[in-house]
Amino acid sequence: MLSDVPGSFPWRVLHERHPSLIERVRDATPYDSRVNRALDALREEIEGVMRPLEASAHDRDLWESWDRGHLGRRWDEVPFLWAESYFYRRLLSAVGYFEPGPWRGVDPFEPFKHAELMGEAVDDELRELRELRELRALDAPGGGPAGERAQALILRALWGNRADLVFRISAGPDLADRESGLVADDSALLWSLTAAARVCLVADNAGSELLPDLVLIDHLLHARGTGQVILHVKPLPYYVSDATVTDVLACLRRMSAAGGEAGRVAERLRTAIGSDRLVLRAHAFSCSPLPYREMPVGMRDDFASASLTIMKGDLNYRRLVGDRAWPHTTPFAEATAYFPGPVAALRTLKSEVAVGLTAETVEALERAGRPWLTTGTHALIQARA
Repeated sequence: MLSDVPGSFPWRVLHERHPSLIERVRDATPYDSRVNRALDALREEIEGVMRPLEASAHDRDLWESWDRGHLGRRWDEVPFLWAESYFYRRLLSAVGYFEPGPWRGVDPFEPFKHAELMGEAVDDELRELRELRELRALDAPGGGPAGERAQALILRALWGNRADLVFRISAGPDLADRESGLVADDSALLWSLTAAARVCLVADNAGSELLPDLVLIDHLLHARGTGQVILHVKPLPYYVSDATVTDVLACLRRMSAAGGEAGRVAERLRTAIGSDRLVLRAHAFSCSPLPYREMPVGMRDDFASASLTIMKGDLNYRRLVGDRAWPHTTPFAEATAYFPGPVAALRTLKSEVAVGLTAETVEALERAGRPWLTTGTHALIQARA
C-alpha cells in the first residue's frame, strides 16, 4: 500500500495529517529557532525525497537494517507503513529528542497526552469503573465463560481505541457522536485463552485508552486466573499518543489520585509490577516500520510463550495482518498464520486494512453508503487459537 494516489487515505495522511501534526507540535512547545528550522525542513522533505538519518544517529544502523531500499526514494513511493513510521522517527530528530541540549528526552507529544489524561474522557472512565465494580460477582471464576463485568471490560478496552490523538487531529471534534458498530466479535474465543500462565498485551494509545487496558490487565490477574501479563509499550514517543513506560506510570498516578476503585486497581497493579506478575516491555522493534511477520527472535519467543497475545489498535493490526489491500473476507486465521501463538486483535477501524469479515457484513456496510473503514465508527474483536 503506497501513498501516491491523490485523495486516498495514505495520501491524506502524508500530505495533510503529517504537515498538520508538525504545526501542532510547533504550537504546543516553545522550541528554539534551530528546532523550528528542522521542522520546516521536515515538512518540505515529505513532499519530496526521503533522506537517511544523520550519520551520528544512535540508531542509524538499526534503521538501515530495516530499510528495504526505500531511503532515497520519494516519500509517496514508499510503502505507507514504512513511510508513516519513519516520519515519526524523523520528527523526533527534528525536535532534538536524541541530541545533547535542552530538548533531549522531551516528548513532543506530552502536551497532548497530558491534556487528554487530565480531561473529561478519563474522568468518564474513572466514573464508569466505579459502576463496573458492581458487576464483579457476575464473572465466572477460573477461566470459565466471561461474565457481564468481563465483557464490559473488553468492550471498554476496545472502544477506548478511539482515543487516538493523531486520529482526532484529522477526524474533528464530532468523533464521539458518530454511529458505531462491532463488525466482528470473537470475544468468547479470546476469553477462553486468558486463564493460563501468561498473556501478552501490546498496547496502543496512552490516556483514556490505556486506563481501560490497565483495568483489563488487573481483571486478568485477579479474576481470570492469568499468572502473568506482559505489557508491551513503545520505547520512544511514537504516533503522537502511543503509550510508553512513562505514560503507564502517569496513568497509574492518575488512578491513584482518583481513589476508590481506581485507586485500588492502581495499587494492585503496582504490587503486580513489583512481583513480576505484570512485566513492562519496551522493545526497539515496537517502533519498527516492519510488520510483525519480520519480528526478531526475542519478541517472537515472548509471544510464543503466551497463551494469548492481545494486539490493541489500528497500527498493531496493520503490522499484524500486513498493511495490504486485503479482500475484507480473507480469514483472520489465514492472515495471522505466521504468528507464533494464539493472537487476538482489539481495534477500531481507522485505516483501509481489514480482514476476517463475512461477505454479508461487508455487503451491508457498503450498501449503507457511509464511510466505515477509516472513521473510527466501527470496531472488531478477532481471535485465532
